[in-house]
Amino acid sequence: MVGGAGVDTIVRVPGLELGGRETVGVGPIETYVGHTGHGVALGCHLLGVPAGLADVIGEDDEGFRIRQLYWDLQMPLYFVQHPNGTRRSVNLVTPDGERVSFYDGRHPAGLRVDPELWRPGISHARHVHVSIMDFARHALPDALAAERTISTDLHDWDGRNDYHRDFATSADIVFVSASALPDDAVSWIFGHGRAQVVVVMAGADGSYLHLPGEPPKHIPALELADRPVVDTNGAGDAYVAAFLARWLDGVSWYDAAQAGTIAGAWACGSAGTHTNLITAEELAARSA
Repeated sequence: MVGGAGVDTIVRVPGLELGGRETVGVGPIETYVGHTGHGVALGCHLLGVPAGLADVIGEDDEGFRIRQLYWDLQMPLYFVQHPNGTRRSVNLVTPDGERVSFYDGRHPAGLRVDPELWRPGISHARHVHVSIMDFARHALPDALAAERTISTDLHDWDGRNDYHRDFATSADIVFVSASALPDDAVSWIFGHGRAQVVVVMAGADGSYLHLPGEPPKHIPALELADRPVVDTNGAGDAYVAAFLARWLDGVSWYDAAQAGTIAGAWACGSAGTHTNLITAEELAARSA
């Protein structure tokens, strides 16, 4: 994984409409290592796929916490430090799991780093997942030159913002949220890039699997009776991790999407970010 680790502060609020109140009593405010690249890397690791992360972090308590976690998990972490510090976000989460995230990306637009940050990892990887960090776009040519398959998550791309286009056109597997996506965006990705598949994630409506020249296949969202939704933080990353893990095992796109659906539903059943992602054993049991 190239890019996308940070620290999340989770505030569990009674609702997102707070009615102008100056003070709102909430439950314990917790902080977790999170963000998209870390979520995908950790998800793959727990599913039995060796995974590591190359990223820019800070020489701060948050950066130390990320380094310590990767040391404890025995996962490779390639990093450089930036004086602006480690990315952060504050996420408000309602009792039914709805959330709003306030993202502090920290690093300046146009950030460039020494490509040796990611080249050792790419040289040993079967697959490269590139987060939409501005610095990470410069890893795309190296992954292509190494003839690695590439995936990316465009998140809430509106189909127009030029920032996302390098990622959209370089990846073999493109994940994107349905929240702001126009009708012509998927065809644009296929027409201008190298995508073999585009997965449109639509939250409670499930996901849509797009293959070139075929109608989209709808994969309905899944409800796990023993894991009701308490927090949607990290569900998309869990979906991506399981999709990639199963696809790397050789299953079909559809079966990979089914695995992603299970993993995403599982992630929603625990509070916090990436605190309880599904394991390979649990995914196998739920897929039976």
